[in-house]
Amino acid sequence: MGAAGGFTAVRLRSEAGVEDLYYLDECGFSPTLPTGYTWARTGTRVVVNREDTKNRRVNALGALNDTGPRPELVWTTVEGKIDAEMVLDFVCTHIARLPGGADSLGALSGVQRHRPCAIVLDNASIHHTQLFKGRREERADIGVHLFYLPPRSPELNRIECVWRSVKYQDTPVRAYTSTPELHTAIDTALTRRAATMTPHATQIPRAA
Repeated sequence: MGAAGGFTAVRLRSEAGVEDLYYLDECGFSPTLPTGYTWARTGTRVVVNREDTKNRRVNALGALNDTGPRPELVWTTVEGKIDAEMVLDFVCTHIARLPGGADSLGALSGVQRHRPCAIVLDNASIHHTQLFKGRREERADIGVHLFYLPPRSPELNRIECVWRSVKYQDTPVRAYTSTPELHTAIDTALTRRAATMTPHATQIPRAA
């Protein structure tokens, strides 16, 4: 079965309620967000301030489950780098629901997720590191499997629609003078987006 056929099979199993399906991805937000179009009175020029982006990005790591009996959006946001260790712990803690997170992967005998789970993700370099990809068998033992999308196919990763909505529609302020303001705006937009899902949506608390 090719990649397209494999993806279809994963999707159908999720829609049938056989297993959960999460779309995982990372996204970066700059203090000046994209400006598509706007309006103004005739003769009035619209000005959007442009903020310095150096060391001021907010990065989000999220997973979207939009099918099956328990649709949800889970995410975490940081003002630093997202690495393979963070992705692994996010998967283990907030998708696999593994007690102890990544530290417990392979150490808990007989622990299984309440339902099998497939995670769809792209081919970003951190998804192919030994730290993350190299532990596929241990994740499979607890009922979590990875499905890598074909190269150059972001349209198949449904969480991309969430990122786009947050960047272009859900944050009415286009420029933020401080990183904490941007951070709060992104979390607020994701919270509102997640609230449209039922029965629940969960934000992962920020680290202190």
